[in-house]
Amino acid sequence: EKCIELSKREWDSYETSWNFERHPFIGHFCTIAEAFQKWVDQCNDWFESMKTAEEELNRVFINIYGLQNEMTPNVDEKNTTIRKANLSRDIRSFISYAVGCMFGRYSLDVDGLAYAGGEWDTSRYASFAVDKDNIIPICDDEYFEDDIVGLFVKFVKTVYGADTLDENLKFIADALGTKGTTPREVIRNYLLTGFYADHCKTYQKRPIYWLFSSGKKHGFKALVYMHRWKKTTVATVRADYVHELQERYRTQLSMLADQLQTAAASDHVKLKKRQEKLTAQLKEINEYEEKVHHLADMMIDIDLDDGVKVNYAKFADILEKIK
Repeated sequence: EKCIELSKREWDSYETSWNFERHPFIGHFCTIAEAFQKWVDQCNDWFESMKTAEEELNRVFINIYGLQNEMTPNVDEKNTTIRKANLSRDIRSFISYAVGCMFGRYSLDVDGLAYAGGEWDTSRYASFAVDKDNIIPICDDEYFEDDIVGLFVKFVKTVYGADTLDENLKFIADALGTKGTTPREVIRNYLLTGFYADHCKTYQKRPIYWLFSSGKKHGFKALVYMHRWKKTTVATVRADYVHELQERYRTQLSMLADQLQTAAASDHVKLKKRQEKLTAQLKEINEYEEKVHHLADMMIDIDLDDGVKVNYAKFADILEKIK
């Protein structure tokens, strides 16, 4: 019974549990480093308690069957049922929880699921406002006000306070270990290239957040929460985000063309590289817009009872392929 209770407590700390209430890093902490250390201590306590209980069970069965000369009650750490804390994995799960709060799946004011279909209740989100249109763009630069990096920084500030924001972002970036020269760049690179693969793995290829993606050049990417899907969602993505980003690319390319005419030789290579990247992204997003336009006109709704696989397939041409 003790082993079962310990396993249940540990399992309920992860968002895939039906009894998940809130991420263990959420509480009365000033820094995420402090929150992580508290989690390390908690996991170690559970781990040692579980190991002791499992070894006691082994002794009981060894005595019952008279196996004292054939078996040892000792349990290797790698075979102990409970997991220890893992900085990289646990920071990624914190980011996942933050994204859930952005969409309203979770709330800093409510334990467990705040919204997974049914009637929407705005009063559940007093501490941290939910993204209004259920569309969160993921760009390689700050092109939108509700860009996912901006929302994540706002979330970290809300949870731990403004005074420790830079310290917390650095801690998160160091744990992620992705490329970038500043913490925000590191976090942006993870959200742009790593987050969705982790999300699909966590939900066993049945993602609850869906990624609109134009392709490998990252011309356009945006997340939506399937439980808040509307038949107008694709049309909104096209009108408010795809078209806007196309215009941003054109404007930037026009500026770069002017800069290249007067740029010093030392800056020319850097500007040319930026121009080539934006040109490729504009080409990709222009082709993508045609696919989005086709599906936007169809006004396709989804039925949550059909499950992820059936619904996701309806938009396969414009969503990230699940690997």
